[in-house]
Amino acid sequence: MAKVDLFAIGNALIDQEFKVSDEFLLEQNLQKGTMQLTDGETQARLFQNLKNSQEYKGQASGGSAANSTVAFSALGGQAFYGCRVGNDDLGALYLKGLNDAGIQTSERSISEGVTGTCMVLVSPDSERTMHTFLGITAELSNEQIDFEALKTAKWLYIEGYLSTSDTARAAVKQARAIAKANNVKIALTLSDPAMVQYARTGLDELLDDGVDVLFCNEQEALMYTQTDGLQNALAALKKLSSTVIITLGADGALVATESTELQVKGRKVVALDTNGAGDAFSGAFLYALNAGKDLQTATELAILISSQVVAQFGPRLDVADYAKLLKEFQIEVA
Repeated sequence: MAKVDLFAIGNALIDQEFKVSDEFLLEQNLQKGTMQLTDGETQARLFQNLKNSQEYKGQASGGSAANSTVAFSALGGQAFYGCRVGNDDLGALYLKGLNDAGIQTSERSISEGVTGTCMVLVSPDSERTMHTFLGITAELSNEQIDFEALKTAKWLYIEGYLSTSDTARAAVKQARAIAKANNVKIALTLSDPAMVQYARTGLDELLDDGVDVLFCNEQEALMYTQTDGLQNALAALKKLSSTVIITLGADGALVATESTELQVKGRKVVALDTNGAGDAFSGAFLYALNAGKDLQTATELAILISSQVVAQFGPRLDVADYAKLLKEFQIEVA
């Protein structure tokens, strides 16, 4: 297995994306802007309701950490993704999508079972609401992950959605131990307000004794720290991570270390779909840090990439678009 810069672990999900009305979300009792877990039967009923009454926008390979890994790889980094898919057509499609983006995977990721799916519902204000059937990825464990590449990686990246799975948390614990033994830096994203609300204990376990980089949005930061202001949230999160990044949507991002605090302004775009924006931010930020860029430059690149994801439907850009944006960015900051 070739050496990689980024070793990521996360759920493997095929996204089915729809434009929906706010009324539809209310009728289906879905909390806007969050992710809700469900069973296969309920997912199938929702899918049929969506097909009958809402606007279908297409299918894409998703999963939070996978989206970040695609951004990292497409910008020029070397990456591996550890996950679990079913031995079915969707599983084959999922892994092919990662491989086509230049990401290494392992045949150990394939298991008997059904690949997970996520209904991504985009409301008129561009906010994404997710209804997820994890399928076989709910049982992701260390048996599906080839940890060899982690031993020589620069970064371990963990998604907060894994907080709901006992076996996935055990796999992350093993990954953290390998990372620490080999001086691999650790980054983690809180992923979703629902994880903070309903899987707080699991997130605490993923964070363990701290990380090198922590990503979250404003709502997640305030909920996780149970504070009433960004500065208070930032102070609390800095006890858990050497570098803290709080994304602020159109207002950019707040970045802090023990000695530095930056607020980097956002970019104006016509927002169509926020699905995958935070993931793209994390992947681009880690790529820039790995390339030796400073925090300001890393954040500016991350904002550029994530803003372009927001301006389209789907959780990822075309692979070639990441490199094109990087080239434009390099000219801009030169």
